[in-house]
Amino acid sequence: MAAVEPRLSRVPFYARVRGAMNAAAWVVSPPRPEADALAAALAIPPAIARVLVNRKVLTPDAARAFLHGGLEGLHDPYLMKDMDRAVERVAAAIERREKILVFGDYDVDGVLSTVMLKKALTSLGADVDHFIPERLTEGYGIKAEHVRVPVERGASLVISVDCGVKAVEFTAGAREKGIDVVVTDHHRPGEALPDAVAVLDPVRADAGYPDRGLAGVGVVFKLIQALLERAGRGAGLPHYMKLVAIGTVADVAELKGENRLFVKHGLKGLREVANPGLRGLIEACGLGRRDISEGDLGFRIGPRINAAGRMGMTDLAVRLFFSEDAAETADLVRKLDDLNSRRQRTEERIFAEACERVESRGLDRKYKCLVLGSAEWHRGVIGIVASKLKDRFHRPVILFAYDDGKAVGSGRSVSEVPLIDLLDACRGHFRSYGGHRLAVGCTLPVDGMPAFRADLNLLAEARISGDDLTRKVRIDGPLGFAEIDDRFLDVYARLAPFGVGNPKPLFVAEGVEVAGEPRVLKGKHVKFPARQDGRVLDALGWGKADWRHALRRGGRAALAFSLARDEYMGEVRTSLSVEDLRV
Repeated sequence: MAAVEPRLSRVPFYARVRGAMNAAAWVVSPPRPEADALAAALAIPPAIARVLVNRKVLTPDAARAFLHGGLEGLHDPYLMKDMDRAVERVAAAIERREKILVFGDYDVDGVLSTVMLKKALTSLGADVDHFIPERLTEGYGIKAEHVRVPVERGASLVISVDCGVKAVEFTAGAREKGIDVVVTDHHRPGEALPDAVAVLDPVRADAGYPDRGLAGVGVVFKLIQALLERAGRGAGLPHYMKLVAIGTVADVAELKGENRLFVKHGLKGLREVANPGLRGLIEACGLGRRDISEGDLGFRIGPRINAAGRMGMTDLAVRLFFSEDAAETADLVRKLDDLNSRRQRTEERIFAEACERVESRGLDRKYKCLVLGSAEWHRGVIGIVASKLKDRFHRPVILFAYDDGKAVGSGRSVSEVPLIDLLDACRGHFRSYGGHRLAVGCTLPVDGMPAFRADLNLLAEARISGDDLTRKVRIDGPLGFAEIDDRFLDVYARLAPFGVGNPKPLFVAEGVEVAGEPRVLKGKHVKFPARQDGRVLDALGWGKADWRHALRRGGRAALAFSLARDEYMGEVRTSLSVEDLRV
Protein backbone atom coordinates (compact mmCIF):
# COMPACT_ATOMS: atom_id res chain seq x y z
CA MET A 1 0.00 0.00 0.00
CA ALA A 2 2.81 2.39 0.88
CA ALA A 3 4.17 2.19 -2.64
CA VAL A 4 1.09 3.85 -4.10
CA GLU A 5 0.70 6.63 -1.56
CA PRO A 6 2.68 9.28 -3.45
CA ARG A 7 0.39 8.69 -6.43
CA LEU A 8 -2.66 9.15 -4.20
CA SER A 9 -1.44 12.28 -2.44
CA ARG A 10 -3.59 14.48 -4.68
CA VAL A 11 -5.88 12.57 -6.99
CA PRO A 12 -8.61 14.14 -9.16
CA PHE A 13 -12.00 12.43 -9.13
CA TYR A 14 -11.84 10.89 -12.59
CA ALA A 15 -15.21 9.15 -12.40
CA ARG A 16 -17.23 12.19 -13.45
CA VAL A 17 -20.58 11.11 -12.08
CA ARG A 18 -23.63 12.80 -13.57
CA GLY A 19 -24.82 15.63 -11.35
CA ALA A 20 -21.51 16.05 -9.51
CA MET A 21 -20.90 19.72 -8.72
CA ASN A 22 -17.08 19.90 -8.90
CA ALA A 23 -14.24 17.51 -9.42
CA ALA A 24 -12.76 16.67 -6.04
CA ALA A 25 -9.08 16.40 -5.17
CA TRP A 26 -8.09 13.54 -2.89
CA VAL A 27 -5.53 14.70 -0.36
CA VAL A 28 -4.02 11.82 1.59
CA SER A 29 -2.04 12.73 4.71
CA PRO A 30 1.50 11.38 4.38
CA PRO A 31 2.81 8.79 6.88
CA ARG A 32 4.71 10.31 9.82
CA PRO A 33 7.14 8.71 12.28
CA GLU A 34 5.14 10.04 15.26
CA ALA A 35 2.32 7.67 14.26
CA ASP A 36 4.61 4.65 14.42
CA ALA A 37 5.80 5.77 17.86
CA LEU A 38 2.22 6.21 19.12
CA ALA A 39 1.14 2.82 17.79
CA ALA A 40 4.03 1.14 19.59
CA ALA A 41 3.68 3.09 22.86
CA LEU A 42 -0.10 2.62 23.21
CA ALA A 43 -0.42 -0.75 21.43
CA ILE A 44 -3.06 0.66 19.09
CA PRO A 45 -3.62 -0.04 15.38
CA PRO A 46 -1.28 1.98 13.13
CA ALA A 47 -4.22 3.45 11.19
CA ILE A 48 -5.67 4.84 14.45
CA ALA A 49 -2.29 6.28 15.44
CA ARG A 50 -2.12 7.99 12.06
CA VAL A 51 -5.54 9.59 12.66
CA LEU A 52 -4.36 10.92 16.03
CA VAL A 53 -1.23 12.45 14.52
CA ASN A 54 -3.34 14.06 11.80
CA ARG A 55 -5.35 15.68 14.62
CA LYS A 56 -2.05 17.01 16.06
CA VAL A 57 -2.14 14.51 18.93
CA LEU A 58 1.57 13.71 18.84
CA THR A 59 2.69 12.26 22.19
CA PRO A 60 1.64 9.18 24.17
CA ASP A 61 0.37 11.33 27.05
CA ALA A 62 -1.69 13.51 24.71
CA ALA A 63 -3.07 10.41 22.99
CA ARG A 64 -4.06 8.80 26.31
CA ALA A 65 -5.85 12.02 27.30
CA PHE A 66 -7.59 12.16 23.92
CA LEU A 67 -8.76 8.55 24.02
CA HIS A 68 -9.44 8.13 27.74
CA GLY A 69 -9.54 11.64 29.27
CA GLY A 70 -12.05 12.51 31.99
CA LEU A 71 -13.24 15.62 33.76
CA GLU A 72 -9.90 15.96 35.52
CA GLY A 73 -8.80 17.45 32.20
CA LEU A 74 -10.93 20.58 32.73
CA HIS A 75 -8.90 23.76 33.13
CA ASP A 76 -8.94 26.02 36.16
CA PRO A 77 -11.61 28.63 35.30
CA TYR A 78 -9.47 31.35 36.89
CA LEU A 79 -7.01 31.01 34.02
CA MET A 80 -9.49 33.15 32.06
CA LYS A 81 -8.86 36.86 32.52
CA ASP A 82 -11.44 38.65 34.69
CA MET A 83 -12.88 35.42 36.12
CA ASP A 84 -11.98 36.49 39.65
CA ARG A 85 -13.75 39.84 39.18
CA ALA A 86 -16.82 38.18 37.67
CA VAL A 87 -17.12 35.65 40.50
CA GLU A 88 -16.74 38.26 43.23
CA ARG A 89 -19.37 40.53 41.68
CA VAL A 90 -21.87 37.71 41.12
CA ALA A 91 -21.28 36.30 44.60
CA ALA A 92 -21.87 39.75 46.11
CA ALA A 93 -25.12 40.11 44.14
CA ILE A 94 -26.32 36.73 45.45
CA GLU A 95 -25.42 37.60 49.02
CA ARG A 96 -27.16 40.99 48.86
CA ARG A 97 -30.19 39.56 47.00
CA GLU A 98 -29.73 41.97 44.11
CA LYS A 99 -31.79 41.29 41.00
CA ILE A 100 -29.59 39.71 38.31
CA LEU A 101 -30.63 39.85 34.65
CA VAL A 102 -29.20 37.24 32.28
CA PHE A 103 -29.14 38.75 28.78
CA GLY A 104 -29.07 35.98 26.17
CA ASP A 105 -29.15 35.29 22.46
CA TYR A 106 -31.76 33.54 20.35
CA ASP A 107 -29.76 30.64 18.87
CA VAL A 108 -29.16 27.25 20.53
CA ASP A 109 -25.92 28.42 22.10
CA GLY A 110 -27.52 31.56 23.52
CA VAL A 111 -30.72 29.86 24.70
CA LEU A 112 -28.90 27.05 26.50
CA SER A 113 -26.38 29.48 27.99
CA THR A 114 -29.31 31.46 29.38
CA VAL A 115 -30.97 28.33 30.78
CA MET A 116 -27.76 27.02 32.36
CA LEU A 117 -26.78 30.25 34.05
CA LYS A 118 -30.28 30.97 35.30
CA LYS A 119 -30.55 27.47 36.78
CA ALA A 120 -27.10 27.68 38.38
CA LEU A 121 -27.70 31.13 39.89
CA THR A 122 -31.11 30.08 41.18
CA SER A 123 -29.56 27.01 42.84
CA LEU A 124 -27.14 29.35 44.63
CA GLY A 125 -30.00 31.47 45.97
CA ALA A 126 -29.92 34.33 43.46
CA ASP A 127 -32.88 36.49 42.44
CA VAL A 128 -32.52 36.07 38.68
CA ASP A 129 -34.46 37.01 35.57
CA HIS A 130 -33.64 36.68 31.86
CA PHE A 131 -34.16 38.54 28.61
CA ILE A 132 -33.52 37.45 25.01
CA PRO A 133 -34.22 39.84 22.12
CA GLU A 134 -36.32 38.46 19.28
CA ARG A 135 -34.33 37.78 16.12
CA LEU A 136 -36.96 39.12 13.72
CA THR A 137 -37.74 42.42 15.48
CA GLU A 138 -34.61 43.34 17.43
CA GLY A 139 -31.78 41.46 15.75
CA TYR A 140 -28.57 40.18 17.30
CA GLY A 141 -26.76 41.53 20.32
CA ILE A 142 -27.11 44.06 23.11
CA LYS A 143 -27.90 47.54 21.84
CA ALA A 144 -27.80 50.88 23.63
CA GLU A 145 -31.60 51.01 23.86
CA HIS A 146 -31.64 47.71 25.77
CA VAL A 147 -30.61 49.61 28.92
CA ARG A 148 -34.35 50.03 29.48
CA VAL A 149 -34.70 46.28 30.19
CA PRO A 150 -32.69 46.05 33.45
CA VAL A 151 -34.04 49.45 34.49
CA GLU A 152 -37.65 48.31 34.04
CA ARG A 153 -36.99 45.02 35.81
CA GLY A 154 -35.06 46.49 38.70
CA ALA A 155 -31.82 44.62 38.01
CA SER A 156 -28.53 45.98 39.33
CA LEU A 157 -26.35 43.38 37.59
CA VAL A 158 -26.57 42.22 33.97
CA ILE A 159 -24.71 39.09 32.84
CA SER A 160 -24.57 38.67 29.07
CA VAL A 161 -24.25 35.21 27.54
CA ASP A 162 -23.13 34.45 23.98
CA CYS A 163 -23.12 38.18 23.24
CA GLY A 164 -21.96 41.49 24.68
CA VAL A 165 -18.28 41.71 23.79
CA LYS A 166 -19.12 44.63 21.45
CA ALA A 167 -21.79 46.17 23.71
CA VAL A 168 -19.74 49.27 24.48
CA GLU A 169 -22.66 51.73 24.35
CA PHE A 170 -24.99 49.50 26.38
CA THR A 171 -22.39 49.00 29.09
CA ALA A 172 -21.72 52.74 29.31
CA GLY A 173 -25.45 53.47 29.50
CA ALA A 174 -25.98 50.82 32.16
CA ARG A 175 -23.15 52.23 34.26
CA GLU A 176 -24.81 55.67 34.13
CA LYS A 177 -27.92 54.03 35.60
CA GLY A 178 -25.92 52.37 38.38
CA ILE A 179 -26.12 48.92 36.75
CA ASP A 180 -23.03 46.70 36.57
CA VAL A 181 -22.34 44.40 33.61
CA VAL A 182 -20.46 41.10 33.37
CA VAL A 183 -19.88 39.94 29.80
CA THR A 184 -19.52 36.27 28.83
CA ASP A 185 -18.95 35.79 25.12
CA HIS A 186 -16.83 33.90 22.60
CA HIS A 187 -16.99 36.25 19.63
CA ARG A 188 -14.18 38.43 18.38
CA PRO A 189 -14.07 41.78 20.23
CA GLY A 190 -14.30 45.12 18.49
CA GLU A 191 -11.68 47.86 18.65
CA ALA A 192 -12.49 48.50 22.32
CA LEU A 193 -13.81 46.24 25.05
CA PRO A 194 -16.91 47.28 26.99
CA ASP A 195 -16.13 49.05 30.28
CA ALA A 196 -17.68 46.18 32.24
CA VAL A 197 -16.91 44.72 35.67
CA ALA A 198 -15.55 41.68 33.81
CA VAL A 199 -15.29 40.53 30.20
CA LEU A 200 -14.98 36.75 29.97
CA ASP A 201 -14.03 35.93 26.39
CA PRO A 202 -11.36 33.36 25.50
CA VAL A 203 -10.61 35.06 22.17
CA ARG A 204 -9.80 38.49 23.59
CA ALA A 205 -6.11 39.16 23.02
CA ASP A 206 -5.17 39.04 26.70
CA ALA A 207 -7.58 36.27 27.78
CA GLY A 208 -4.75 33.94 28.79
CA TYR A 209 -7.03 30.91 28.54
CA PRO A 210 -5.68 27.63 27.07
CA ASP A 211 -8.83 26.91 25.02
CA ARG A 212 -9.80 29.73 22.66
CA GLY A 213 -12.45 27.66 20.87
CA LEU A 214 -15.17 27.51 23.54
CA ALA A 215 -18.75 28.14 22.46
CA GLY A 216 -20.89 30.53 24.48
CA VAL A 217 -22.14 27.62 26.61
CA GLY A 218 -18.52 26.72 27.31
CA VAL A 219 -17.69 30.19 28.64
CA VAL A 220 -20.84 30.16 30.79
CA PHE A 221 -19.88 26.71 32.07
CA LYS A 222 -16.51 28.06 33.23
CA LEU A 223 -18.28 30.82 35.18
CA ILE A 224 -20.67 28.24 36.69
CA GLN A 225 -17.69 26.00 37.52
CA ALA A 226 -16.01 28.83 39.41
CA LEU A 227 -19.21 29.81 41.24
CA LEU A 228 -20.13 26.25 42.26
CA GLU A 229 -16.61 25.39 43.39
CA ARG A 230 -16.50 28.60 45.43
CA ALA A 231 -19.73 27.49 47.12
CA GLY A 232 -18.37 23.96 47.72
CA ARG A 233 -20.84 22.47 45.23
CA GLY A 234 -18.53 21.40 42.43
CA ALA A 235 -20.03 17.90 42.46
CA GLY A 236 -23.03 19.33 40.63
CA LEU A 237 -21.02 20.36 37.55
CA PRO A 238 -21.66 17.23 35.43
CA HIS A 239 -25.38 18.08 35.57
CA TYR A 240 -24.70 20.98 33.16
CA MET A 241 -22.66 18.92 30.68
CA LYS A 242 -25.75 17.78 28.75
CA LEU A 243 -26.71 21.32 27.74
CA VAL A 244 -23.08 22.30 27.13
CA ALA A 245 -22.76 19.36 24.74
CA ILE A 246 -25.86 20.35 22.76
CA GLY A 247 -24.83 24.01 22.55
CA THR A 248 -21.23 23.23 21.60
CA VAL A 249 -22.20 20.93 18.73
CA ALA A 250 -25.04 23.18 17.54
CA ASP A 251 -22.67 26.17 17.43
CA VAL A 252 -20.22 24.12 15.34
CA ALA A 253 -17.39 24.69 17.81
CA GLU A 254 -14.18 22.72 17.34
CA LEU A 255 -14.25 19.44 19.26
CA LYS A 256 -10.82 19.82 20.76
CA GLY A 257 -9.64 20.32 24.33
CA GLU A 258 -12.43 21.16 26.74
CA ASN A 259 -15.07 21.14 24.02
CA ARG A 260 -14.28 17.49 23.39
CA LEU A 261 -14.68 16.71 27.10
CA PHE A 262 -17.95 18.65 27.28
CA VAL A 263 -19.47 16.71 24.39
CA LYS A 264 -18.03 13.32 25.34
CA HIS A 265 -19.37 13.47 28.90
CA GLY A 266 -22.54 15.34 27.94
CA LEU A 267 -23.48 12.52 25.57
CA LYS A 268 -23.07 10.03 28.43
CA GLY A 269 -25.33 12.17 30.61
CA LEU A 270 -28.01 12.25 27.93
CA ARG A 271 -28.59 8.54 28.48
CA GLU A 272 -30.46 9.51 31.64
CA VAL A 273 -32.29 12.84 31.58
CA ALA A 274 -34.32 14.16 34.51
CA ASN A 275 -35.43 17.50 33.04
CA PRO A 276 -38.97 16.98 31.67
CA GLY A 277 -38.51 19.43 28.80
CA LEU A 278 -35.26 17.95 27.55
CA ARG A 279 -36.61 14.43 27.99
CA GLY A 280 -39.72 15.33 25.95
CA LEU A 281 -37.57 16.89 23.25
CA ILE A 282 -35.41 13.76 23.01
CA GLU A 283 -38.49 11.57 22.69
CA ALA A 284 -39.97 13.85 20.01
CA CYS A 285 -36.77 13.34 18.02
CA GLY A 286 -37.26 9.56 18.18
CA LEU A 287 -34.17 9.14 20.36
CA GLY A 288 -35.73 7.77 23.52
CA ARG A 289 -34.64 4.17 23.00
CA ARG A 290 -31.02 4.44 21.92
CA ASP A 291 -27.75 6.15 22.71
CA ILE A 292 -27.58 9.72 21.43
CA SER A 293 -24.74 10.69 19.10
CA GLU A 294 -23.13 14.01 18.30
CA GLY A 295 -24.97 13.87 14.97
CA ASP A 296 -28.28 13.72 16.85
CA LEU A 297 -27.33 16.88 18.76
CA GLY A 298 -26.51 18.76 15.58
CA PHE A 299 -29.28 17.52 13.29
CA ARG A 300 -32.22 16.60 15.52
CA ILE A 301 -32.17 18.19 18.98
CA GLY A 302 -30.35 21.43 18.14
CA PRO A 303 -32.55 22.42 15.18
CA ARG A 304 -35.74 22.08 17.25
CA ILE A 305 -34.36 24.43 19.91
CA ASN A 306 -33.06 26.75 17.22
CA ALA A 307 -36.38 26.82 15.38
CA ALA A 308 -37.95 28.92 18.14
CA GLY A 309 -35.45 31.74 17.66
CA ARG A 310 -35.33 31.46 13.89
CA MET A 311 -39.11 31.74 13.63
CA GLY A 312 -39.39 34.56 16.19
CA MET A 313 -40.60 32.64 19.27
CA THR A 314 -37.43 32.22 21.34
CA ASP A 315 -39.17 32.15 24.70
CA LEU A 316 -40.82 28.81 23.85
CA ALA A 317 -37.44 27.11 23.99
CA VAL A 318 -36.45 28.74 27.29
CA ARG A 319 -39.80 27.88 28.88
CA LEU A 320 -39.39 24.25 27.88
CA PHE A 321 -36.38 23.79 30.14
CA PHE A 322 -38.12 25.32 33.16
CA SER A 323 -41.49 23.62 32.77
CA GLU A 324 -42.46 21.06 35.40
CA ASP A 325 -46.01 20.52 34.13
CA ALA A 326 -46.38 17.46 31.88
CA ALA A 327 -49.16 18.96 29.77
CA GLU A 328 -47.31 22.24 29.26
CA THR A 329 -44.09 20.38 28.41
CA ALA A 330 -45.85 18.24 25.80
CA ASP A 331 -47.45 21.35 24.29
CA LEU A 332 -44.12 23.19 24.10
CA VAL A 333 -42.39 20.20 22.49
CA ARG A 334 -45.18 19.97 19.90
CA LYS A 335 -44.90 23.68 19.13
CA LEU A 336 -41.12 23.44 18.69
CA ASP A 337 -41.59 20.44 16.41
CA ASP A 338 -44.12 22.38 14.33
CA LEU A 339 -41.83 25.41 14.16
CA ASN A 340 -38.98 23.18 13.03
CA SER A 341 -41.15 21.79 10.23
CA ARG A 342 -42.07 25.33 9.15
CA ARG A 343 -38.40 26.28 9.27
CA GLN A 344 -37.48 23.33 7.04
CA ARG A 345 -40.10 24.22 4.43
CA THR A 346 -39.01 27.87 4.39
CA GLU A 347 -35.37 26.85 4.14
CA GLU A 348 -36.05 24.48 1.22
CA ARG A 349 -37.86 27.21 -0.71
CA ILE A 350 -35.07 29.76 -0.25
CA PHE A 351 -32.39 27.19 -1.09
CA ALA A 352 -34.14 26.30 -4.35
CA GLU A 353 -34.54 29.99 -5.29
CA ALA A 354 -30.91 30.78 -4.49
CA CYS A 355 -29.58 27.75 -6.41
CA GLU A 356 -31.65 28.69 -9.46
CA ARG A 357 -30.31 32.24 -9.34
CA VAL A 358 -26.68 31.12 -9.04
CA GLU A 359 -26.88 28.45 -11.72
CA SER A 360 -28.99 30.35 -14.26
CA ARG A 361 -26.67 33.36 -14.08
CA GLY A 362 -23.43 31.37 -13.73
CA LEU A 363 -22.53 33.30 -10.58
CA ASP A 364 -20.35 30.48 -9.27
CA ARG A 365 -18.21 30.80 -12.39
CA LYS A 366 -17.97 34.59 -12.14
CA TYR A 367 -17.40 35.16 -8.43
CA LYS A 368 -15.30 33.62 -5.69
CA CYS A 369 -17.76 34.80 -3.05
CA LEU A 370 -21.53 34.59 -3.56
CA VAL A 371 -23.65 37.49 -2.26
CA LEU A 372 -27.41 37.17 -2.72
CA GLY A 373 -30.42 38.92 -1.21
CA SER A 374 -34.21 39.16 -1.38
CA ALA A 375 -37.07 40.91 0.33
CA GLU A 376 -38.91 37.55 0.22
CA TRP A 377 -36.35 35.62 2.27
CA HIS A 378 -36.84 34.87 5.97
CA ARG A 379 -33.96 36.31 7.96
CA GLY A 380 -34.26 33.55 10.53
CA VAL A 381 -33.11 30.78 8.17
CA ILE A 382 -30.71 32.45 5.74
CA GLY A 383 -27.70 31.26 7.78
CA ILE A 384 -28.71 27.62 7.32
CA VAL A 385 -29.29 28.17 3.60
CA ALA A 386 -25.92 29.94 3.27
CA SER A 387 -24.27 26.87 4.78
CA LYS A 388 -25.97 24.57 2.26
CA LEU A 389 -24.99 26.83 -0.64
CA LYS A 390 -21.43 26.93 0.65
CA ASP A 391 -21.34 23.13 0.54
CA ARG A 392 -22.91 22.99 -2.92
CA PHE A 393 -20.70 25.59 -4.61
CA HIS A 394 -17.65 25.31 -2.33
CA ARG A 395 -17.06 29.00 -1.80
CA PRO A 396 -18.04 31.64 0.80
CA VAL A 397 -21.71 32.63 0.71
CA ILE A 398 -23.50 35.58 2.33
CA LEU A 399 -27.29 35.76 2.07
CA PHE A 400 -29.35 38.85 2.91
CA ALA A 401 -32.97 39.38 3.87
CA TYR A 402 -34.23 42.88 2.98
CA ASP A 403 -36.73 44.65 5.19
CA ASP A 404 -37.62 48.33 5.53
CA GLY A 405 -34.48 49.53 3.77
CA LYS A 406 -32.18 47.28 5.83
CA ALA A 407 -30.22 44.25 4.59
CA VAL A 408 -29.61 41.67 7.32
CA GLY A 409 -26.99 39.13 6.28
CA SER A 410 -25.68 35.77 7.41
CA GLY A 411 -22.60 34.16 5.88
CA ARG A 412 -20.76 30.84 5.89
CA SER A 413 -17.38 29.95 4.45
CA VAL A 414 -15.25 26.99 3.41
CA SER A 415 -12.39 26.05 5.74
CA GLU A 416 -9.75 27.67 3.53
CA VAL A 417 -11.28 31.18 3.64
CA PRO A 418 -11.67 33.16 6.92
CA LEU A 419 -14.83 35.10 6.11
CA ILE A 420 -14.63 37.34 9.19
CA ASP A 421 -11.36 38.74 7.81
CA LEU A 422 -13.10 39.74 4.58
CA LEU A 423 -15.81 41.49 6.59
CA ASP A 424 -13.18 43.25 8.69
CA ALA A 425 -11.75 44.69 5.48
CA CYS A 426 -15.24 45.85 4.43
CA ARG A 427 -16.29 47.19 7.82
CA GLY A 428 -17.05 50.65 6.46
CA HIS A 429 -20.13 49.28 4.69
CA PHE A 430 -21.83 47.92 7.81
CA ARG A 431 -24.07 49.28 10.52
CA SER A 432 -22.96 46.24 12.54
CA TYR A 433 -21.14 42.96 11.93
CA GLY A 434 -19.42 40.14 13.77
CA GLY A 435 -18.99 36.41 14.04
CA HIS A 436 -16.35 33.72 13.78
CA ARG A 437 -13.77 32.65 11.24
CA LEU A 438 -16.28 30.74 9.11
CA ALA A 439 -19.67 32.10 10.22
CA VAL A 440 -20.62 35.80 10.21
CA GLY A 441 -23.53 38.18 10.48
CA CYS A 442 -23.83 41.76 9.28
CA THR A 443 -26.30 44.58 8.66
CA LEU A 444 -26.17 47.40 6.11
CA PRO A 445 -28.57 49.60 4.12
CA VAL A 446 -30.16 47.88 1.13
CA ASP A 447 -29.00 50.70 -1.13
CA GLY A 448 -25.43 49.98 0.00
CA MET A 449 -25.53 46.40 -1.28
CA PRO A 450 -24.09 47.02 -4.78
CA ALA A 451 -21.03 48.78 -3.37
CA PHE A 452 -20.52 46.13 -0.70
CA ARG A 453 -20.86 43.30 -3.22
CA ALA A 454 -18.35 44.96 -5.54
CA ASP A 455 -15.78 45.60 -2.79
CA LEU A 456 -16.15 42.12 -1.33
CA ASN A 457 -15.63 40.48 -4.70
CA LEU A 458 -12.55 42.59 -5.39
CA LEU A 459 -11.13 41.39 -2.08
CA ALA A 460 -12.15 37.82 -2.79
CA GLU A 461 -10.46 37.92 -6.18
CA ALA A 462 -7.24 39.11 -4.58
CA ARG A 463 -7.25 36.89 -1.48
CA ILE A 464 -8.90 33.63 -2.54
CA SER A 465 -6.98 31.26 -4.79
CA GLY A 466 -8.38 28.69 -7.17
CA ASP A 467 -7.03 25.97 -4.90
CA ASP A 468 -9.05 27.40 -2.00
CA LEU A 469 -12.20 26.77 -4.04
CA THR A 470 -11.23 23.24 -5.12
CA ARG A 471 -13.35 20.65 -3.36
CA LYS A 472 -11.05 18.41 -1.37
CA VAL A 473 -11.51 14.98 0.13
CA ARG A 474 -9.04 14.86 3.01
CA ILE A 475 -8.03 11.28 3.75
CA ASP A 476 -6.26 10.10 6.90
CA GLY A 477 -4.57 7.15 5.25
CA PRO A 478 -5.01 3.66 3.82
CA LEU A 479 -7.08 1.00 5.56
CA GLY A 480 -7.53 -2.52 4.27
CA PHE A 481 -10.72 -4.40 5.01
CA ALA A 482 -8.74 -7.12 6.80
CA GLU A 483 -7.55 -4.55 9.37
CA ILE A 484 -11.11 -3.74 10.50
CA ASP A 485 -11.37 -6.26 13.34
CA ASP A 486 -12.93 -6.03 16.82
CA ARG A 487 -9.77 -4.57 18.37
CA PHE A 488 -9.61 -1.89 15.69
CA LEU A 489 -13.29 -0.99 16.14
CA ASP A 490 -12.94 -0.77 19.94
CA VAL A 491 -10.10 1.77 19.71
CA TYR A 492 -11.79 3.57 16.81
CA ALA A 493 -14.88 4.19 18.96
CA ARG A 494 -12.68 6.09 21.43
CA LEU A 495 -11.87 8.68 18.77
CA ALA A 496 -15.44 10.01 19.03
CA PRO A 497 -17.13 12.44 19.38
CA PHE A 498 -16.56 13.63 15.83
CA GLY A 499 -17.13 17.11 14.45
CA VAL A 500 -15.29 20.27 13.50
CA GLY A 501 -11.64 19.94 14.55
CA ASN A 502 -12.02 16.18 14.96
CA PRO A 503 -13.69 15.03 11.75
CA LYS A 504 -14.78 11.44 11.33
CA PRO A 505 -11.70 9.62 10.03
CA LEU A 506 -11.68 9.06 6.29
CA PHE A 507 -9.71 6.12 4.92
CA VAL A 508 -8.82 4.93 1.42
CA ALA A 509 -8.99 1.37 0.10
CA GLU A 510 -7.79 0.52 -3.41
CA GLY A 511 -8.65 -2.35 -5.68
CA VAL A 512 -12.08 -2.83 -4.13
CA GLU A 513 -14.37 -5.07 -6.15
CA VAL A 514 -18.01 -4.18 -6.66
CA ALA A 515 -19.24 -7.60 -5.55
CA GLY A 516 -22.89 -7.24 -6.55
CA GLU A 517 -25.31 -5.05 -8.46
CA PRO A 518 -25.51 -1.53 -6.98
CA ARG A 519 -28.97 -0.60 -5.72
CA VAL A 520 -30.57 2.83 -5.38
CA LEU A 521 -32.34 3.40 -2.06
CA LYS A 522 -35.21 5.89 -1.71
CA GLY A 523 -34.19 7.44 -5.02
CA LYS A 524 -31.25 9.21 -3.31
CA HIS A 525 -28.64 6.75 -2.02
CA VAL A 526 -26.59 3.97 -3.60
CA LYS A 527 -25.66 0.71 -1.88
CA PHE A 528 -23.38 -2.08 -3.08
CA PRO A 529 -21.36 -4.95 -1.59
CA ALA A 530 -17.63 -4.16 -1.59
CA ARG A 531 -15.00 -6.93 -1.51
CA GLN A 532 -11.31 -6.67 -0.70
CA ASP A 533 -8.95 -9.49 0.33
CA GLY A 534 -11.85 -11.90 0.57
CA ARG A 535 -13.90 -9.77 2.97
CA VAL A 536 -17.21 -8.21 1.94
CA LEU A 537 -18.70 -5.10 3.56
CA ASP A 538 -21.79 -3.10 2.64
CA ALA A 539 -20.85 0.24 1.08
CA LEU A 540 -23.29 3.16 1.03
CA GLY A 541 -23.03 6.46 -0.80
CA TRP A 542 -25.44 8.79 0.95
CA GLY A 543 -27.10 11.16 -1.51
CA LYS A 544 -24.99 9.64 -4.29
CA ALA A 545 -27.65 7.85 -6.37
CA ASP A 546 -25.98 9.03 -9.58
CA TRP A 547 -22.98 6.83 -8.79
CA ARG A 548 -25.14 3.96 -9.99
CA HIS A 549 -24.17 4.92 -13.55
CA ALA A 550 -20.43 4.67 -12.82
CA LEU A 551 -20.48 1.34 -10.96
CA ARG A 552 -20.89 -2.14 -12.38
CA ARG A 553 -20.75 -5.58 -10.87
CA GLY A 554 -17.22 -7.00 -11.03
CA GLY A 555 -15.69 -3.57 -11.55
CA ARG A 556 -13.03 -2.17 -9.27
CA ALA A 557 -12.73 1.17 -7.51
CA ALA A 558 -10.76 3.10 -4.95
CA LEU A 559 -13.02 4.15 -2.08
CA ALA A 560 -12.64 7.10 0.28
CA PHE A 561 -14.77 5.99 3.22
CA SER A 562 -15.59 6.32 6.88
CA LEU A 563 -16.86 3.54 9.12
CA ALA A 564 -20.43 3.15 10.32
CA ARG A 565 -21.79 0.72 12.90
CA ASP A 566 -25.47 -0.16 13.01
CA GLU A 567 -27.47 -2.42 15.26
CA TYR A 568 -30.16 -4.53 13.60
CA MET A 569 -32.10 -7.36 15.25
CA GLY A 570 -29.59 -7.38 18.09
CA GLU A 571 -26.61 -7.70 15.75
CA VAL A 572 -24.01 -4.94 15.37
CA ARG A 573 -22.78 -4.61 11.79
CA THR A 574 -19.95 -2.56 10.32
CA SER A 575 -20.40 -0.87 6.97
CA LEU A 576 -18.64 1.72 4.84
CA SER A 577 -19.98 5.23 4.33
CA VAL A 578 -18.37 6.20 1.02
CA GLU A 579 -17.51 9.87 0.70
CA ASP A 580 -16.02 9.63 -2.78
CA LEU A 581 -14.73 7.04 -5.24
CA ARG A 582 -12.58 6.56 -8.31
CA VAL A 583 -13.61 3.92 -10.78
